[in-house]
Amino acid sequence: MSRLSYTKLARKPMDVLDMTSLTPDEFGILVPPFELAFQTHMADWRLDGKPRTSRRFTTYKNCPLPTPEDRLLFILIYLKTHPLQVAHGIMFDLPQGKTNQWLQVLLLCLRNALRTLGDAPARSLADLAKRLGVSQADAAAVLASAEADACADQAASEHRATAPASPLFVMMAPNDASHAPKIHLNRKASIAARKNIIASKTCC
Repeated sequence: MSRLSYTKLARKPMDVLDMTSLTPDEFGILVPPFELAFQTHMADWRLDGKPRTSRRFTTYKNCPLPTPEDRLLFILIYLKTHPLQVAHGIMFDLPQGKTNQWLQVLLLCLRNALRTLGDAPARSLADLAKRLGVSQADAAAVLASAEADACADQAASEHRATAPASPLFVMMAPNDASHAPKIHLNRKASIAARKNIIASKTCC
């Protein structure tokens, strides 16, 4: 099985959108800050999470994620499709253990890159108000409205789950064994009839 790469996926722009939720242009905008966050992280830390004490990070020849685009593709596909780590690793020719290491590092790098672009989720009411350009009171009202909508959706979902089953299946249940005649396809007459039909279809 060939390893998935951004070069292969980018041949069909719609595939990039389907797999990452980004168009190729949007993907390209995210690559530079993402790679900067990655290189900054790897300057101080190894892939296994231990402090870097000796040689600096370099992309070795057989690296499964050799380019910035491949690294960004790796983490975006995981977030979009949320596969099992073992399945995600197979897609990129990685064992499950290495897949987990790459995910831990690249999730952090993606968060830092989104913060650099101003696109990371707001983590406080003050940050939300600043992003929306409104007062904290107005931001609190927006947040309360969103939470109310979420609670209403959850309540509706729970109501559908606990609603009594439709009586349709009970109404359709047979009251007695079927009295329809059964066709015995192994009878000599049936076998002969099938042979005649087959012969007539093949003679043209």
